Amino acid sequence: MLHLRVMSPAGLTDEVLAVLESDDAVSGLAVLRGSAIRPAGDVILADLAREAANDIVERLRATGLHHHGSIELEPVRTWMSLSGYLAELRTPGYSADSVVWADVTQRSYEETELNWTYLSFMTLATILASIAIVVDSQILVIGAMVLGPEFGAIAALGVALVRRRPALLGRAVATLLAGFVAAIFLAFTAAVGARLLGWITVDVVTGERPETAFIYTPDKWSFVVALIAAAAGVLSLTSAKSGALVGVFISVTTVPAAGNIALGLAFGAGTAIWGSALQLVVNLAGMALAGWATLALQDVVWSRVALRRARTEARARRRML
Repeated sequence: MLHLRVMSPAGLTDEVLAVLESDDAVSGLAVLRGSAIRPAGDVILADLAREAANDIVERLRATGLHHHGSIELEPVRTWMSLSGYLAELRTPGYSADSVVWADVTQRSYEETELNWTYLSFMTLATILASIAIVVDSQILVIGAMVLGPEFGAIAALGVALVRRRPALLGRAVATLLAGFVAAIFLAFTAAVGARLLGWITVDVVTGERPETAFIYTPDKWSFVVALIAAAAGVLSLTSAKSGALVGVFISVTTVPAAGNIALGLAFGAGTAIWGSALQLVVNLAGMALAGWATLALQDVVWSRVALRRARTEARARRRML
């Protein structure tokens, strides 16, 4: 179940209530007349089945409510309601499978903000990856993968394409590019400093590293893993099962490749630079492609579910007449 809160100007309240009262997916509805100060008007509260959220939000947007008030959705973690249970039964689809596009789109905009927090995590993850490569430690590589914040921006590429948001697409590309460039430059600076201090030698960078050699030796499996990981990651984001994201983070070699590029630049190791650059491109391309394909499939599936719901409601109204 989802909880809906609407801040509505008084002139739109009756229209909003008509939308909510006419939908069988709404199990609870309340209105607090005159309780809103900004905008001056009313507060409307409703509980609804997650599977119907997209339809209801679109109908509310059609009233122009989002221009003059606000529409807020939040999950209800625990609820006990017979009417809520019946509303879910009446609504086609399953709540765990449903995609609330308003939520996914908003999170995509948040994940593509090029802020200090994002740059800090990218830099720290890339430097950690560089250290992991120097000491040839898979454990540290995994730590760097988990620390990297880039997956949100990669998933936003698919959201932008599926939802036709060119501004979001440009923002996601810029954030990814700026994040990796800044992180590689700062990791390169740290590597140069370590080289001057004698902490790292060229033999460490160019020598055999059996535990971390996969970082600069991409193959067909790199692309396949990126496809699977991104598909799983997008499903995790859209279904709110965020626990699966950890598996995604430790499956793709983006941040470790960036760390190896920084080391290669610091020591003039062309093989490390080009191999890692190819690994980075392969992983980013695979993840972007799989993210788009997964979201596009979900969009098609839920469009059909929405049509089925509309036909079901139409038949129910005809029977009532």
